Amino acid sequence: MGEVAAADPAVVAGVISDQRTEHHIPHTVACRALGVSESWFYKWQTRKPTSRELRRQQLTDEIREIFKESGGTYGSPKIFILLVRKGWRISVNTVARLMAELGLIARVVKHRKGLTRQGKRPAAPDHVKRDFTAEEPDLVWVGDMTEIVTAEGKIYLATVIDLFSRRLLG
Repeated sequence: MGEVAAADPAVVAGVISDQRTEHHIPHTVACRALGVSESWFYKWQTRKPTSRELRRQQLTDEIREIFKESGGTYGSPKIFILLVRKGWRISVNTVARLMAELGLIARVVKHRKGLTRQGKRPAAPDHVKRDFTAEEPDLVWVGDMTEIVTAEGKIYLATVIDLFSRRLLG
């Protein structure tokens, strides 16, 4: 077989068939041009996929589906666990190899590091004693700060709330 047929025999057989229907080129000429024998072409033209090839295609489809549902975050170990739970008998290395062949690369989710470090500084005094109720307006205010990650960087949102009315003051 020539180097063209070595890549994917099913595709080469399809190309030879297409040449006959689209360009009226006989199979003998197309086979000779691609460096394959006519007997090889006729064998591949009538060939049905084996049970192993069908299983591999089903597995490939299942891996793609799980990867898509995860939003591209699951790697081969997690996909392996989900496949085993679905009844597949397979190894982690096979899943990793198939994912590499399919070009599926898990996206690493970055975990946010806390802004406070335990034991580095004394805790701020608790003036409300964990009692978040107030009998009248403007008696007890509390504040909060939230970090929002955007494509351009981090934004910090600071708020002040009146505990009596639960209204945002600023």
